[in-house]
Amino acid sequence: MSSEEAVAVSKRPTWKIRLDEALHNFEDSVLGFGGMTRDIIFLIVSAVAIILSFAAPDVLPFDWAWIAIVLCGLPIVLEAVVALITEFDIKADVLVSLALIASIVIGEYDAAGIVAFIMQIGGFLEEVTVKRSRAGIERLVALTPRTARLVENGVERVVDAKDVPANALVRVLPGETIAVDGVIVSGSSAVDTSVMTGESLPVDVAVGDEVVSGSINQFGSIDIRATHIGEDSSFARMVRLVQSADAGKAKIVRTADAWATWIVVIALSISILCYLITGEIIRSVTVLVVFCPCALVLATPTAIVAAIGNATKHGFLTRQGDALERLAKVTHVAFDKTGTLTHGHPEVVEVFAEQGSREELYKLAARAERRSEHPLGQALVSCYAAEFGEAAEPAEDFELKLGRGVSAQIDGETVLVGNEEMMHEAGISVPPSCLAAAQAHAEQGHTTVFVSKDGVVVGYVALADTVREDSASAVSNLKEIGIKPVLLTGDNEHAANAIASSLGISEVHANCLPADKLSYIEKTERNNQYVCMVGDGVNDAPALRRSFVGVAMGGVGSDIAVDASDIALVNDSVGELRHLIQLSRHTIRTIKVNLTFAMGINILATLLAVLGLLGPVAGALVHNVGSVIVILNSSLLLGWKARK
Repeated sequence: MSSEEAVAVSKRPTWKIRLDEALHNFEDSVLGFGGMTRDIIFLIVSAVAIILSFAAPDVLPFDWAWIAIVLCGLPIVLEAVVALITEFDIKADVLVSLALIASIVIGEYDAAGIVAFIMQIGGFLEEVTVKRSRAGIERLVALTPRTARLVENGVERVVDAKDVPANALVRVLPGETIAVDGVIVSGSSAVDTSVMTGESLPVDVAVGDEVVSGSINQFGSIDIRATHIGEDSSFARMVRLVQSADAGKAKIVRTADAWATWIVVIALSISILCYLITGEIIRSVTVLVVFCPCALVLATPTAIVAAIGNATKHGFLTRQGDALERLAKVTHVAFDKTGTLTHGHPEVVEVFAEQGSREELYKLAARAERRSEHPLGQALVSCYAAEFGEAAEPAEDFELKLGRGVSAQIDGETVLVGNEEMMHEAGISVPPSCLAAAQAHAEQGHTTVFVSKDGVVVGYVALADTVREDSASAVSNLKEIGIKPVLLTGDNEHAANAIASSLGISEVHANCLPADKLSYIEKTERNNQYVCMVGDGVNDAPALRRSFVGVAMGGVGSDIAVDASDIALVNDSVGELRHLIQLSRHTIRTIKVNLTFAMGINILATLLAVLGLLGPVAGALVHNVGSVIVILNSSLLLGWKARK
């Protein structure tokens, strides 16, 4: 509970708090409404009871539907009572309660049971969503570094990460997670920063470079002078961002909830006036039946369920029912780069030979990198094997030079594969043509490694994270329906601008940390523009949670990102985003048509009931016909396709 919520609760009268607790305790102890396992059992039993009410209506001395009414309907009524008495909050639950009571009064038990069952399914799905969100935060917290190697007076000891003092010396061995933010004072290595920046390639670091908590030290041992510790570290701040992001997320007010207060007041007023004027209780009951019908409360959930089914066929797993309602208002789609618009792993994009053939150079580089653990080296080796259908033979005397490259002996010759600094340190001159090509690749966000043999540069290999096949069409399609694409990435400006330019994205924000992405979303939504965030990594979790709608890459994305999202892309194809947004817009139109029809038939039937031209039996018929029409109209969403 936030501090604002705590203050609000403290201001409530004691009798309201006690009544609220008593009603919830009754639900938990008598109905078991608080337990998810019991909810599942209740739903299964209710579904069977509804089926049997039609298949074997005379088996029991009472209608089978009463089982569904008690198990699914009674909790709804109790929740409505709690909201009414403690907060005088009139929402759709009150409408549902009136419809249930009116249906029971006129003997329409099957209708009451079906409505209660459908509404309880929606409540159960919301409860599951909340639990998943909490599980995501728990996973993120579990990633928090627990211990650190503190070095004092030359002696190393393991302590709790939270106990590391400021300015302390912390040692990080290969494979360990960095527990504090700090500056390297000894050693060099390559650090995996994907948790914080989302970038798949490790960053080479040496003395004087800054590192952040949550990053993973891949190779050499490094000593760090701590600058930010404990709750002030970068990773701890990101955890707090995820925990707090949901509090600021705009919540859509369901149309039925928005109308509920007026509908309830009008229905009760007309019913009472009808009785006072005519003196006939049957007319008064009929007014309640037709004015608060199932059609009205089914208008939104049936459309949402059908739309979710449609989205599932197109590779979207909708984790929150109201996500499709919110998506219809989105004006911006913000993409993460690595793993979202790109594949998330490096591939060879060019092999150039200054001397000899391209194949000879490629094989030479692959053999030298055969035993490398660096992602670039592994990518080079795997790309060679994929292109030529054979694995490169390992070289002899392999040596990894951190932050530089590798050296090896191949057929009696010394081969170096690495960056410009490695060549200079070895006294090898890089041809101007190769340097110019490397600069051109750098401007496109590519990484270039030079290959030398016996002191002479014989060519280079360029690697890059390649764009997904459907990314360009996805961006273009979003523009066509009035959505503005934005790139939010932790990568550098060169790489970000190169990808954005190739995809036609004009707004680019590079070097983004989780807080920067969150800041962009909050700033945009303050201008009444709504952002759909599409991402895949742990670093995207705060933005996915805070954005108006969060879409996570379900295949390559982390579990934490998926748990923080509203919708997951099962097949990682962003090409269907246009369909999803257009589906959401059409769903809203369908809901409005359903509500308009339901209200229209309500008004007409109410007028006839007041005039005595429509009795309870005919009212029940209107009650059921309206519901059937709404359900049929919603079902059309199952097969709906966006126009090209």
